[in-house]
Amino acid sequence: FDPTFKGPIHNRGCTDVFCCILFILAILGYFAVGILGDPRKVIYPTDSRGQFCGQAGTPWSKKKPLLFYFNILKCASPLTLLEFQCPTTQLCVESCPTKHMTLLKAYLNKGEQEYYKQFCKEGVDFSKMSAPEILRDGLCPSMLMSSKPFTRRCLPALSTMKGGVVVVGNETIFDNGEGEKVNATDFLDASKKSNVVVEARQVAMRIFEDYTVSWYWILIGLVIAMVVSLIFIVLLRYLAGIMIWVMIVMVILVIGYGIFHCAMEYRSLKGEPGSDVTIRDLGLQTDFSVYLQIRQTWLAFMIILSIVEVVVILLLIFLRKRVLIAIALIKEASRAVGHVMSSLFYPLLTFALLALVIAYWAITAVFLSTSNEQVYKVFNTTECNYSRDTCNPETFNTTNITARCPDAECLFAFYGGETYYHKYLILFQFYNVFLFFWCANFVTALGQVTLAGAFASYYWAFKKPDDIPANPICSSLGRALRYHTGSLAFGSLILSLVQVIRVLLEYLDQKLKAAQNRFAKFLLSCLKCCFWCLEKFIKFLNRNAYIMVAIYGKSFCTSARDAFFLLMRNIIRVAVLDKVTDFLLFLGKLLIVGIVGICSFFFFSGRIKAVEQTAPSLNYYWVPILTVVVGSYLIAHGFFSVYAMCVDTLFLCFLEDLERNDGTAERPYFMSQNLLTILKKSNEDQAKTVD
Repeated sequence: FDPTFKGPIHNRGCTDVFCCILFILAILGYFAVGILGDPRKVIYPTDSRGQFCGQAGTPWSKKKPLLFYFNILKCASPLTLLEFQCPTTQLCVESCPTKHMTLLKAYLNKGEQEYYKQFCKEGVDFSKMSAPEILRDGLCPSMLMSSKPFTRRCLPALSTMKGGVVVVGNETIFDNGEGEKVNATDFLDASKKSNVVVEARQVAMRIFEDYTVSWYWILIGLVIAMVVSLIFIVLLRYLAGIMIWVMIVMVILVIGYGIFHCAMEYRSLKGEPGSDVTIRDLGLQTDFSVYLQIRQTWLAFMIILSIVEVVVILLLIFLRKRVLIAIALIKEASRAVGHVMSSLFYPLLTFALLALVIAYWAITAVFLSTSNEQVYKVFNTTECNYSRDTCNPETFNTTNITARCPDAECLFAFYGGETYYHKYLILFQFYNVFLFFWCANFVTALGQVTLAGAFASYYWAFKKPDDIPANPICSSLGRALRYHTGSLAFGSLILSLVQVIRVLLEYLDQKLKAAQNRFAKFLLSCLKCCFWCLEKFIKFLNRNAYIMVAIYGKSFCTSARDAFFLLMRNIIRVAVLDKVTDFLLFLGKLLIVGIVGICSFFFFSGRIKAVEQTAPSLNYYWVPILTVVVGSYLIAHGFFSVYAMCVDTLFLCFLEDLERNDGTAERPYFMSQNLLTILKKSNEDQAKTVD
């Protein structure tokens, strides 16, 4: 007992300094890793020499921003998807060709030569080389066709006429310049495979159009979700007891109906052929509906539900006092949130910081994936031993590969490398993932400590709300950042290690899916289950440890130990309160999402005749509906996460209050009068006043 204790301690020192320094060094290393790479490699197309099209500082500068394929038909090969590069010469051009023309036709018509040259490699001289020599050396494409720029690439100008006929420009059959006829549908397949994002980009554009015409309705839906969330929190303050007891009664009635239904099914099967077969005699069946045709199944269901019903009723009888405490704490949490209204807006800061962490992780992943060098490989259409071997474009023509494989070309394939940096690049990606988990968990921990400190200030104020300090959220946030960054980093580090191990186990599970080793699969499943449970336990322990850090200002390990033993001394109260509040908050989230989601469905799908003309015209009406539903859940989760943290903080303070104080004038209880009445306790001053 400390007679001077009146809530969160103000005179405190820095905790877990070593972890604070380690976290700062890790963040600095994270910044260093993030500046590696060149994101232009995933934004701008590259030609056959691995050079960017339309970028200043490259030989092609900004005058040639588009990528042109010599033979788009080769992009239909599966090799395109395997190597992420089309096995044909690619060139940066200023504009796409707008007409169909063959090399032979341009060679015979001098007026067309200059136009054709802009789609050939540099240094081509029609006056000194014949058309077969130009094709043999791969200096020009054998054919041009009408194309349009799409995703910075020249793709055939495909369209569909009546009857489903595919055309390029106004033509369906083309001369490929080598004496063969090509159908327009061949170009359709090649265009799709030459750029795997074409269809995705089209869908994305339609989705973007839907957002442009429905964004204000989406905002209205999110505002409605916010209003409904606030209304639900207000109802919890005044009707928490009624709502919880109604839900408890509903659970009992639902289980009772299940028992009644099983009994009726058991009775109806009496005398039916084959219904008296036992489950043991039936054995394992893949069609589970067979089990519903025998009486023993319904009898087993009825017995199980009856046992559950009896257990629930007995628990309610013996734990009725604990349920009353839970209801009182929920009401007290509503009052605390009402007096610390700024806590409802703190999740906005947490959301902004998490968005920053996610954005930096994504950008760093892109930078790392593009920090390699150009890798060139041998491409050819015929069978050749050198196919897909690495090559040097500068010296390729001097090798014997061209002699053995006449149609072979040395083309840019992808970004990679053989240096030590490239060999260990996977470690940098792993470091990026690990720091992402660490930073995200740190941001979450910061929010928990901040809210815990603010709500603890409310609980330990003897005269509420007069003794509540001004700006409790800002004061708590300042204490957390100034003194306990190391403790937050320590708890986040432990949780991040477990989460990274779970990611590795998922990766191994994907790799071993084709394996036939049942023992390995069983062992992996057990490990995944164990680490899932461990992660849940660590999250629970961290949450309560952060509350103790916010109140007493001790190190993470000491706070975790104190919180754990305090909870173990009150394990029954912990179990009841945790389940009641979790169920209530889950029901609240489900109610808000359901109300807003159903309303948005009827509105955007045009089912409401009164507002049918007001609803926007959409390509996919599920786009704004899904956005509103997800946004509503995030809003509800933000509000109720504050509420849940308030309940947990007040509960720990309540347990501390019971152990520290006895209601005397020297050691009065700090809990509300409602809790004192339920526990049949009182403070001496209040007792004298009543007398």
